[in-house]
Amino acid sequence: MNPAWIVRFRPTGPWRLGPPTGARDRVDRTLHSDTLFSALTIAMAQLGADTEWLAATVDAPEPAVRLSSGFPFLADTLFAPPPQSHWPPPPSVKVRWRGARFVPVHAIGKLLADGVLNEDAWMVDGASECLLPSGKNRPQSGPCRTAMRTSAAVDRLTGAAVLTFTTACLEFAANAGVWVAVSFADEAARDAWRERLWGAFALLADSGIGGERSRGWGRSKTPEISEGTLPDLLAPGWPAQVRPGGWWLLSLFTPTEQDRIDWLHGSYSMLSRGGRVESHAGWGAEKKLTRMVAEGSVLLSGHAPRGLAQDVAPEGFAHPVYRSGVAFAVPVPAKVTP
Repeated sequence: MNPAWIVRFRPTGPWRLGPPTGARDRVDRTLHSDTLFSALTIAMAQLGADTEWLAATVDAPEPAVRLSSGFPFLADTLFAPPPQSHWPPPPSVKVRWRGARFVPVHAIGKLLADGVLNEDAWMVDGASECLLPSGKNRPQSGPCRTAMRTSAAVDRLTGAAVLTFTTACLEFAANAGVWVAVSFADEAARDAWRERLWGAFALLADSGIGGERSRGWGRSKTPEISEGTLPDLLAPGWPAQVRPGGWWLLSLFTPTEQDRIDWLHGSYSMLSRGGRVESHAGWGAEKKLTRMVAEGSVLLSGHAPRGLAQDVAPEGFAHPVYRSGVAFAVPVPAKVTP
């Protein structure tokens, strides 16, 4: 079992996680792992450790550190995209399971073990797209909701020209935020990166994650870190693999030539990733587009997926720009689709 962290960010204001289309009136609810990796790489550069960081995560035969994507949490409950091979549960007249984009991790463990969820115990919160407890255990709200913030750009020379615009963002409940998981190759890797990774996460909390950081968005309190081993750190008593070979992705994934994935029988989806470079060598230059396997996918393989980080810098750019597709995968009971 790998040493691991759960890192919780408690936002102090709105966050903007840009949607695939880049539309200002839309916002994503997932902090994708490639975005998190890029942000941590920039933070490592500010801490003077970027060369070692890239050597340990991009160039090493086995990455010293793997990152999940970021998902909502509420109080002690961690939410994640459910395994596509097992979701939704059998149809219910009370709960529209398909409306839940994020499901409590402990409920996912129960679903994997039993194959069903009690329809009387759950409800879907439309604002956050999270599956929440119902009845007397129902929380007052979901972990987050989408909101629109209006701003105005003023011509400070004349004061005559005013341009108003609106931007979508995420607003979080008082006891909610975004969690990410960190997996270390072994205890030596954890000890080697403990202090620097903690410093990079603290720097991100102070400077912000995502869009509109110049307005103070994306900031959070000092991150909270829980240590343990996977997969028990996600949910105690995680079910053992009934049939080896199922891997539930909690990150984006770009396969290597050595990854032997059964693409015919897995349950997976794809998404396109773009973005712009944040570098003094060419601020705002467009990164190359890539197709990646999405979070929540379940891949069938005899070994844990490895993945790779691709250089997506524009042609002729001064230095490599990496988009991480290194897999953060959790073993689950294999379920072969026809």
